[in-house]
Amino acid sequence: MRSKQKNSNWKYIKHLLGGKNVPYILGGVFLLILVLFVLPNIFSVTFDASHMKADVNSAVPISSAAITSSTDMMASEGNSQVLSASSTANSMSGMEFDPNNPIIKTQAGATHLKTPTPLKAVYISSWVAGSNDIKNRIKKLIIDTELNAVIIDFKDSTGMLSAETGVPEIDGMGCVEHRIKDVKGLIKEFHDQGIYVIARVAVFQDSCLSKKYPEYAVKRKSDGGIWKDRKGISWVYAGSKEVWDYNVKIARVAYSIGFDEINLDYIRFPSDGNMKDISYPVNIVADSVVQKSKTIKSTSTISASSTKLAGTDAPLEVSEVSDTTINTRANILSRFFAYMDKELRKSGEDRPKISADVFGMVATNTDDLGIGQVLEKILPYVDYMSPMVYPSHFASGWNGYTKPATRPYDVIHVSMSKAVARAKAMGQDPKKLRPWLQDFNLGATYTPEMVKAQMRGVYDSGLDSWMIWDPANKYSSSKQILSKE
Repeated sequence: MRSKQKNSNWKYIKHLLGGKNVPYILGGVFLLILVLFVLPNIFSVTFDASHMKADVNSAVPISSAAITSSTDMMASEGNSQVLSASSTANSMSGMEFDPNNPIIKTQAGATHLKTPTPLKAVYISSWVAGSNDIKNRIKKLIIDTELNAVIIDFKDSTGMLSAETGVPEIDGMGCVEHRIKDVKGLIKEFHDQGIYVIARVAVFQDSCLSKKYPEYAVKRKSDGGIWKDRKGISWVYAGSKEVWDYNVKIARVAYSIGFDEINLDYIRFPSDGNMKDISYPVNIVADSVVQKSKTIKSTSTISASSTKLAGTDAPLEVSEVSDTTINTRANILSRFFAYMDKELRKSGEDRPKISADVFGMVATNTDDLGIGQVLEKILPYVDYMSPMVYPSHFASGWNGYTKPATRPYDVIHVSMSKAVARAKAMGQDPKKLRPWLQDFNLGATYTPEMVKAQMRGVYDSGLDSWMIWDPANKYSSSKQILSKE
């Protein structure tokens, strides 16, 4: 009797689920999960948010009234303030930076290439780098064209390292995912073809570090829990010296295994999510930017097609940026770059080059965009700065353009000409500017002609280096226009 009841219940459940179609329904659910959640991570076809369209215009500025103050957790370093957990119960005891630590020495078998001039690079994800088929196609693209460099995810936007480093201090952090089986062999493979290899390192967006050491995570004001952005990813506080040291170590380790340069990304404060509920361990104050405009003559070739920069000798308005407050977002980031530059220089010439990814509007805006990035406060401390001047990322109305995504030449030319003028005004080499260009469909279908137009915009602003971003790593348009010079 009980057996008959069980059979009757099962038939009823099958009837509710779709009867004979149960296997097909379950199979469909499985395929849906595979397509939506598994394949995008494997093949890296989803956009990295640092390179996605940033809604900086709608970002809620961080108010000092909305941030908790923990002065007992602050340590003074000169006239600056950085967070130190040395007095907390759960400190990062294994993360103090030691300039004499053997991780700063190049590991056996590792070699380094000189930075190409000009540099022309493409990005590949760590998943692609670990896949021979796709990786070999990218390598062939570089060999067959004027490309001479590749950027590979080493520490991604979740904080995960893509390979073991051979350094127990780093590998034992629990933030390693084995996407690249033999990272040293991969680097050598590119080096053997004369290809310069750059390690991309996401810095302050770091879910792994936030989970392991929550005392360094950006918190929710409402309940003190770990704050997450709209993608569900957590961040670490950009002013924490321990976090700085950790990323200095990552940079040194990446260089020690053979990477030629470190490309820093997510070097900013959060910009999306519930910004009203965000809390930092120190009191952040609004930037007090004093702008002293002065007119200079541009020495770069400026096309008359530009609505803002008409004429080859058009005067450009640039600003000298200064402020008197200490804990502004821009000052905190500037101290981070100064610290990283100082620590890496301790090893003399045996140190990696550092490049910094910044929002595209950093090239033209003199405020910090609500994220702490100001050109004049970053450029002196890095070897290269890379504004992400993807035309699709600029809001309607920028520079008078209804749809900037359809104006690839103008967006790049206006942005980088302004950046060049600002670099010269502060006595910096404008060739330190190395923009990211767009080869993906967003805001418009990006044809080979549109990719080429961006390159012309770079050249006409007086620059000669660029890096191309395609989150799918296909470079369908780029490969049609690149040729050996």
